[in-house]
Amino acid sequence: MIYLLSLSFYDGVENLPMIEFVPTANSIDFSSCDILLFTSKNAVVVTNEIDKKWKKLPSIAIGSQTAKSIKELGGTVVGVGESFYASNLAQIILERFADKKILYLRPKEIASNALLSLRKQGIDINEQVIYETRCRIYDKKEKPPMGSIIIATSPSTIKCFIENFGSLDGYKVVAIGDTTAAALPVGTDFFIASKPLITECIKLAKEIWNS
Repeated sequence: MIYLLSLSFYDGVENLPMIEFVPTANSIDFSSCDILLFTSKNAVVVTNEIDKKWKKLPSIAIGSQTAKSIKELGGTVVGVGESFYASNLAQIILERFADKKILYLRPKEIASNALLSLRKQGIDINEQVIYETRCRIYDKKEKPPMGSIIIATSPSTIKCFIENFGSLDGYKVVAIGDTTAAALPVGTDFFIASKPLITECIKLAKEIWNS
């Protein structure tokens, strides 16, 4: 079996979401910015729940899925990262948006400080934490059978899987990218998708399962 540790539903895999998203803000101050920065579609959804005025401002997205969420909710995308990584997005901001006042709407915990470090290069970037992630709680009997393939979509999903079920021993893991792979315990049997997309992870997992 292939288990996807995400809320997203896809054919051919079992869903086992590891984290839930909890808003931590009741309001957002847009008065000191002229462009928004999103590094996940979850941040877009939470922002929309807090204050729909965000749609009046242009947005920068870390990747195509985040950009898609912005557009679907009625926002405008003016910049998209090409490699889905914060370091690449930081370079795009330096090249195209250095004169903008940026508001980074983010979760409590982030995997990279590449975007906030832009301040050292003169970029006017402020931040507001608008949500946090928490581990879902599962009964031990819900643990995937040994030999299953686990698709990990973030370092948090790995942390929560281990908190629920003890370890990743006995599984093959497909990590969505290098940052997620780096969070895996030493000795984990893992693979990294060619692109940091869930669809690519599923494709790779199915290839491994059928090999």
